[in-house]
Amino acid sequence: MAIPPVNILSLVSSVAGAIAVMIWRVRESRTAVTARKIVIPPLGMATGFCMFFATPFRVPWLWALAAFLLGAIALAYPLLRTSRLVREGDTVMAQRSHAFFAVIIVLAGIRVGARGYLDTVLTVQQTAGLFFILAFGMILRWRTSMFLQYRALIATADPS
Repeated sequence: MAIPPVNILSLVSSVAGAIAVMIWRVRESRTAVTARKIVIPPLGMATGFCMFFATPFRVPWLWALAAFLLGAIALAYPLLRTSRLVREGDTVMAQRSHAFFAVIIVLAGIRVGARGYLDTVLTVQQTAGLFFILAFGMILRWRTSMFLQYRALIATADPS
């Protein structure tokens, strides 16, 4: 049985995305963390909600809520456990965790496996929309936690 081109493209893009996240994470951990660097990614990602202006991407509200909560509660947890900010002098740095790479690989595997099933019951566009909402929930919770850590570290350095 031949694999449809859409599934091959989906697999290739999932692997490329996972590799891009790993490269970005290594580069990010070498520079100081700022509030701007924490807040900008979810704000930029939020523009992706414009996809839902197009009818083919729309999903029922309950499905969207379930995807968001799954990302924010279950899938954000490993990111929260493997991400830590530390103070080094006057700067705040992201502390590297090798487990983060394993988490990214596992999440990519879950995405590929779930997509294989979801593509049989939903359109490709609806599946993309649900995965976007799931990822947004995951990123929003992770970045909110990082921002709170950052503020706490900054507050301890500046007693005024």
